Amino acid sequence: MVSNSLSHPLDHPVWHSLSTGWSALAQGDARARRIDPLYGPFAAAADDSADSRAALAALVPDAGELWLVGPDAVTPPPGVTVLRTATLAQMVAPSITPASSAPPAWVTLDESDAANMRALALLTRPGPFAPLTHRLGRFIGVRDKGQLIAMAGERMAMPGFTEVSGVCTHPDWRGRGLAGALMRIVAQAMLDRGDTPCLHAYAAHDRTIALYRTLGFNVRAELPMMVVTL
Repeated sequence: MVSNSLSHPLDHPVWHSLSTGWSALAQGDARARRIDPLYGPFAAAADDSADSRAALAALVPDAGELWLVGPDAVTPPPGVTVLRTATLAQMVAPSITPASSAPPAWVTLDESDAANMRALALLTRPGPFAPLTHRLGRFIGVRDKGQLIAMAGERMAMPGFTEVSGVCTHPDWRGRGLAGALMRIVAQAMLDRGDTPCLHAYAAHDRTIALYRTLGFNVRAELPMMVVTL
């Protein structure tokens, strides 16, 4: 279903994250904000006014991108170049389905794993993963002979909701259920602390969405996504 209202924080997830859970990392003002580029490329405007849209355009880096999700991605901010667009399926999980087998041996990842986390993300491209994205929340992973082969963690954060993100598996270890197992652990921890897990997947990726449904996620809305540069 497609949400037609901005009354819910997930209708405008980047803005609400930048105003709450990401506020310490936000750059900009009350009209438009972006996260510190070292943490990611996401930005949002407070509303659709000409003043806010101009402020959003001013946040585009000289040699980089902004990723816009939801109402900000309907019409490009003035003076920017659109690199790509897509439709995202926004999914939420009020509960997580039990696993049919024991989870793999996993560890909580920390600063010493940062280089390996980013290398895995750049190899598999689960979404934007900047040099400090790993600091946005808790990440867990699976190692094989010391090599990080799968991980999952947290990204957008706002009262009552936390986004499951950074989910990826090295190509040589796919097909073993590692991604789903790690997502279950990450999402259940969110539920245990009183948050509802959410995530964003490309709406055209039917197999990915089908996997997330088996974990307990359901599509809440479809949101536009737009990547812009100068």
